[in-house]
Amino acid sequence: MLKCILYLAAIGAASFVIGRLLPKSWLHEDRFPFRPFAFERQGRLYEKLRIKSWQNKLPDMSRLFKHLMPAKKMNGDTLRDLPLMIKETCVAECIHLLLPLAGLYCLRLWPGAGGIVVTLLYFLGNLPFVLIQRYNRPRLQRLCALQQRTGGKREPTA
Repeated sequence: MLKCILYLAAIGAASFVIGRLLPKSWLHEDRFPFRPFAFERQGRLYEKLRIKSWQNKLPDMSRLFKHLMPAKKMNGDTLRDLPLMIKETCVAECIHLLLPLAGLYCLRLWPGAGGIVVTLLYFLGNLPFVLIQRYNRPRLQRLCALQQRTGGKREPTA
């Protein structure tokens, strides 16, 4: 069990470093697998899961490492960072999809029911973070498109 826990901690730390070093130009939010799928209905599927109400209760690396990642709060300064924030959702989704795959090695480190349970929990633990990225990316893209149309000025509300 200890080997499994140490392994998961190591791949978690390594994935953070990889996510910071991963060239953002490799990730295209308008292509598979990051492009919204039709069944997601531009993120509306995730509204049924009430992601907006629980996403800020989960750990967020941008809150822990403020100097390494763009802020997620929207203000005049962060609006110019929208394209980077969209890329960051791709990075986070990619990492949280790869972590459970790497976590399958726990089945070898801890054969039997214990390894199966840990691997399943690790998958389930990463799933909410993937869903959050898939929910937020279309929202950020719409905001970015609005900003480009209006030149950064707010459109009058009706």
